[in-house]
Amino acid sequence: MEKKITTAIDAFYNSNNCAQSVIKAYVEDLGIDEQQALNMALGFGGGMGKMQKACGAVTGAYMVIGLRNSKFINDFERRDEITAEMIQGFRKKFCERHQTDQCVHLIGCDIRTEAGRQTFKENKLKDKVCSKCIESSVVILENLFKKS
Repeated sequence: MEKKITTAIDAFYNSNNCAQSVIKAYVEDLGIDEQQALNMALGFGGGMGKMQKACGAVTGAYMVIGLRNSKFINDFERRDEITAEMIQGFRKKFCERHQTDQCVHLIGCDIRTEAGRQTFKENKLKDKVCSKCIESSVVILENLFKKS
């Protein structure tokens, strides 16, 4: 688990968004092309296209769940059912830790404005909030995968 956390956090501090960072931690396990995975997650940072909706660390985790289950569960109906259950379980655990899964509420400022971006930077929210959400996402994923 620690290796995955380190991989995700390092990715985040090296030009990847929150969704990409979570996915990057799982490319080896999933046997997927890293660049394609990063490209797939590109638009999910900042709460989906910087709209500050669902946290990118959360949507990245959802992508990991879907990719993992598509690889390891052959029965389509069962795969769909298990994936939905895992995503719902993930969201519940994430919200228990962070009170929400919405980017705007997690960071408390509007990054679509200059003032919001300044607040984000001055208050070191990348360190205080975003990196914690990425770490939580990996921990929750690992716990979910242990149970399945």
